[in-house]
Amino acid sequence: MKLIFAGTPDFAAQALAAIIDAGHEVALVLTQPDRPAGRGMVLQPSAVKKMALAHGIEVFQPLTLKDAEAQARLASIQADAMIVAAYGLILPQVALDLPRHGCLNIHASLLPRWRGAAPIQRALLAGDAETGVCIMQMEAGLDTGPVLLERRFAIAANDTAAFLHDRLAALGATMVVEILGQLPVKGEAQPTEGVTYAHKIEKHEALIDWRKSAAELDRHIRAFNPVPGAQALMHGQIVKLWQATPVLGNGEIGTILAVDRKHLIVACGEGALAVNELQKSGGKRLPVQQFLAGNDLKVGDRFDLSA
Repeated sequence: MKLIFAGTPDFAAQALAAIIDAGHEVALVLTQPDRPAGRGMVLQPSAVKKMALAHGIEVFQPLTLKDAEAQARLASIQADAMIVAAYGLILPQVALDLPRHGCLNIHASLLPRWRGAAPIQRALLAGDAETGVCIMQMEAGLDTGPVLLERRFAIAANDTAAFLHDRLAALGATMVVEILGQLPVKGEAQPTEGVTYAHKIEKHEALIDWRKSAAELDRHIRAFNPVPGAQALMHGQIVKLWQATPVLGNGEIGTILAVDRKHLIVACGEGALAVNELQKSGGKRLPVQQFLAGNDLKVGDRFDLSA
């Protein structure tokens, strides 16, 4: 098929690679404008742009798809379909209507649960038992279109957002190639019950509130691994927590109950959290034993209670 592909991060780049490998003609790639990144804040191309350029595919980086010039560019391709994955721009109805088979979205949730920007993190934070990928026929509404294909799997007790991202990206890449081989496909309308929205993750959400249960904080740490990293405060200084396990224990909330070579056990609103990997601001991620070599934390010390 002759395709337009629209996406920005690595999640989308994996799908683009799979589509290219399957032998489809990707005539144009849409991606977000280059953004400043790193210590020097140098403009960096997106993962999708890098993938497209590596395969000699034309890249288009409009600020909006609502103007006539951008729409004319899309129309000139005369595409059979547009594949969209974590693109970051709203597609107006005129753009949705241009390809022969419309626009198909790769979405990392079990729709209608977790429509929106951050489905992977929201599923972890909520303690969902399972997740998956939906290939959806796009409409003007936010992730409201009929589902053409769905695959699901269980979320394990130690899954992080990083792990789920990689598994879901690989699954989405396989599924989009599968559905392209079946078009046209009649989708199934999403149920009206069970709709939830995965709002964009805000930086302040990373801050740990020790008054929550150990089970909630375990999910919190896993949901924000790797970005932006769960943040605790000790005497006003940020300490990121990367790995932890809920355990039995009680005491004054936020207080360190025990310290050994492998764990730092902290009292929570319910139960306790055995933390085994930390990172001081400006430092490296370290197992507890190495972290304690440079940071004097002991039983009775207390993390600040976050609001």
